[in-house]
Amino acid sequence: MSGAQRVAGALGVAALIALWWILAAAGVAGGTIPTPWRVLSTMWSDGWGLYGPNFQVTAAGALQGFLWGNALAIGIAALIMLIPRIEPLATQLAILSYCTPLVALGPIILVVFGGRTPTVFLAAMYCFFTTMVGAVTGLRSADPASLDLVRAYGGGRWQQLYRVQAIAALPNTFAALKIAAPSAVLGAIIGEYLGGVDSGIGVALTAAQTAYNVPRTWGMALAAAALAGLGYLVVAVAARLITPWTATAEEGR
Repeated sequence: MSGAQRVAGALGVAALIALWWILAAAGVAGGTIPTPWRVLSTMWSDGWGLYGPNFQVTAAGALQGFLWGNALAIGIAALIMLIPRIEPLATQLAILSYCTPLVALGPIILVVFGGRTPTVFLAAMYCFFTTMVGAVTGLRSADPASLDLVRAYGGGRWQQLYRVQAIAALPNTFAALKIAAPSAVLGAIIGEYLGGVDSGIGVALTAAQTAYNVPRTWGMALAAAALAGLGYLVVAVAARLITPWTATAEEGR
């Protein structure tokens, strides 16, 4: 990221905070928008004793869902390259997972499995479609000449996959994973909203809303945003380490 992009990002955040402060001072939405200072002071008074355990529980559920959903998506994308005939079925499965209202599936999973399974399930499903599309697109972006070279030396689809296509797919796959990381956090929080668990950001949000504690509700929302941003940042750092050539290409633009 260039210096100009960093400055633009910082200005965008400053403008957003200024707008938030103006809306709070103007009493928009019946005065239900607290000032940033009030939210931060409430977060400070609540302390790590409230935020820490809930943050860790939600992060654990989101991470499990992230791993399961993306592993399944990448695995199916690889199978499509090895067995092209299954592509229509795999595509329909991906579209179904994207279009199905997952909030409606959550209660069913909760009744059947109970516990934190809906949290992990929804986190995984929120990742699946994006990562599968990104992985398939990346695998298909491999250089045809390189694929022909592997084929000329007697290599089959498996050799083409792991020698050429897997490397070519890394930039697109990591781009999809950057989107999937915040999506997993969203899925985990929605899973906690469904009940069956006694901790997590979703549970704390529900409790704060029930108690009409507006500053705490905003504080929990900020914690959720911070967790989503942390997931994006971790994947972005991993992408820069594993695919440094993409970062060089972006900086050269």
